[in-house]
Amino acid sequence: MVYYYTSNVVLPPAFIYVGKDKVENEELIKYGLEKDVWYYTMSRLLLPPFSYPSGFHVDNLSSAHVYLRLRDGETWDNIPEDILEDCAQLTKANSIEGNKKDNITVIYTPWSNLKKSAGMATGQVSFHNPKLVKKVFIPVRLNPVVNRLNKTKEEKYPDLREEKDEYMKKLGREERKLREERKAAEKREKKEREELRWQKEHAYDDLLNEENVLQSSNQDRDADFLDDFM
Repeated sequence: MVYYYTSNVVLPPAFIYVGKDKVENEELIKYGLEKDVWYYTMSRLLLPPFSYPSGFHVDNLSSAHVYLRLRDGETWDNIPEDILEDCAQLTKANSIEGNKKDNITVIYTPWSNLKKSAGMATGQVSFHNPKLVKKVFIPVRLNPVVNRLNKTKEEKYPDLREEKDEYMKKLGREERKLREERKAAEKREKKEREELRWQKEHAYDDLLNEENVLQSSNQDRDADFLDDFM
């Protein structure tokens, strides 16, 4: 089961989802999308090697595994502050221990930065690049934020593999369309350049033809023409 939330602090609304348990989170780790951001709540800063249960998550605390799906044009390092707070508060609220604590830190990183190695426990991950991890400090739980998000909560049983397959197919179609558009644009530009080059090379053709016609017409006249003219 996956819990879905909608954050209306931005337009268009942001989409947040949370795994029910560590088994479900294995699926989320495996079938996440490039535009997903992973959050994990911490009570103190961990030093490398990083190894946490999965989620928009809390250091050594049982915590929800929260993911933010970036909107079009958004990147993981320019997420609006209001959305960061929503995700962090939701993670804290869904941590059995973290929800009772103040002054915790939420870390977040792109889904693509999650590293799952053989031998890791269920739901456990590390990072490919620790430098791609950011932090949000949460002094206290903000009930108005948590209550607002809980009102949008939906429980669903998605086929995560199928969803990812469809997403990848859509990306493939979009990439093919862009390639075709680029090729068409390049073809048009090439044709325009050739036409412009031809115009430059033949800019004086009409004038030269007129001179040739005039010379030719005078050469064809006999001597009597000049006598008659004079």
